[in-house]
Amino acid sequence: MGIVNVNDDSFSGDGTLDASEALDQACLQVAAGADIVDIGAESARTNRAAISVEEECERLRGVLGKWKEALARMQPRDSEQVWPPVLSVNTWRPEVIKVALELGGELINDMSGLPDDENARLAADYGAALLVMHTAGPPKEERTGQQWEDIMGELERFFGEKMNLATSAGLSGDHLVLDPGIDFAKQRADNLLLIRELGRLHQFNRPILLPVSRKTVIGDVLGLEDPVARDAGTIGLLAAGMAGGAQIFRVHNVDAAWQAVKVLAAVKAAG
Repeated sequence: MGIVNVNDDSFSGDGTLDASEALDQACLQVAAGADIVDIGAESARTNRAAISVEEECERLRGVLGKWKEALARMQPRDSEQVWPPVLSVNTWRPEVIKVALELGGELINDMSGLPDDENARLAADYGAALLVMHTAGPPKEERTGQQWEDIMGELERFFGEKMNLATSAGLSGDHLVLDPGIDFAKQRADNLLLIRELGRLHQFNRPILLPVSRKTVIGDVLGLEDPVARDAGTIGLLAAGMAGGAQIFRVHNVDAAWQAVKVLAAVKAAG
């Protein structure tokens, strides 16, 4: 899953408010082998105020409206790439989700933690998939001091509850993806432990997305303040996540991730 930020305050400094430039970024990620492109118009940073629903929708329209036209001129990198790539939209407010789905969004990457069933109902109505991310409360609110006595027990409780909520709203269970929410309301030890123990989440029989790219936990371990300098550490977490059975990796550097996954898959196949 490649990341495209249609904003000017992305933590990794790769965002743009120019719709054409954002679309070019998406196309470069597809050319690099992305199976999914995740387009978001609002940064998850808690030290930035939320933008209005209208502004978020306007930013998304500029990219999503030209997605199919841009894809028509492209070809897959290899025979294993999902084609056409899945269009994911990183958002959480129902008003924006509805617009994104009307513009062809196929996967809603919802960072709200699904506090109620509204987003699941929207996904069901449009036949889209829904990614449920673990967190401790509404987006854009700082939770850097959040503590967990048992992070894996919390994830198991959370996903059991949210899957029941989503399916009760009419969303098919096979339209759900789970995201343990690295760096969201978690400390360094929580993040490292959940990656090590990721296999415990396979009890839900759903794909697991691991958003490892340039995360704070990598900076903490390596002493790197600049997110762009964390790509090698990202590959390290990707390898650990792949060993733990994660199926989707949300990354900025798609080419590096593509190469890493190919080599790791080849090693596994050789056994």
